[in-house]
Amino acid sequence: MFVPSRIFFTKGVGIHKDRLASFELALRKAGIEKCNLVYVSSIFPPNCKQIPTRTGLRELQSGGITFCVMARNETNEPNRLVSAAVGLALPKDVEEYGYLSEHHAFGETQERTGEYAEDLAATMLATTLGIEFDANAAWQEREQTYKASGKIIRTKHVCQSAQGDKNGLWTTVIAVAVFL
Repeated sequence: MFVPSRIFFTKGVGIHKDRLASFELALRKAGIEKCNLVYVSSIFPPNCKQIPTRTGLRELQSGGITFCVMARNETNEPNRLVSAAVGLALPKDVEEYGYLSEHHAFGETQERTGEYAEDLAATMLATTLGIEFDANAAWQEREQTYKASGKIIRTKHVCQSAQGDKNGLWTTVIAVAVFL
């Protein structure tokens, strides 16, 4: 069993006449195109350390099996706004696991998509930790409730958004949490 000890976050956008090539260009922009990516679900391992993107990218090996949580969205509609985000919520106790979440949307700003992904991760963690909250409250209110509980120490997100190419080329956005 492999339990990652480190994680980094990256993002990218690609534009091309072919859908697959657009995705490849987004991977290149994110710096992970040389990896064989394996998508995993949304658990942030206990004792996992976040490292800078640049440090993580240097450790990747061409052709290596690389586990990640990825949010992806694409369009070939001119000027259509697309976004993709990965949210993170960490418990105060590093011996406990946290949550990652993926969210992708059309017509949402980068800020809104990122906050939504962050909210998803925090809500999943809050329910696991038994934190009581008003599910109908705005994210900012729930964020304060979560952090005031003393059980959730940090939330964050990485998000990429772009407008569809004006000439109808494929535009792909990705946000990725990469495990090492």
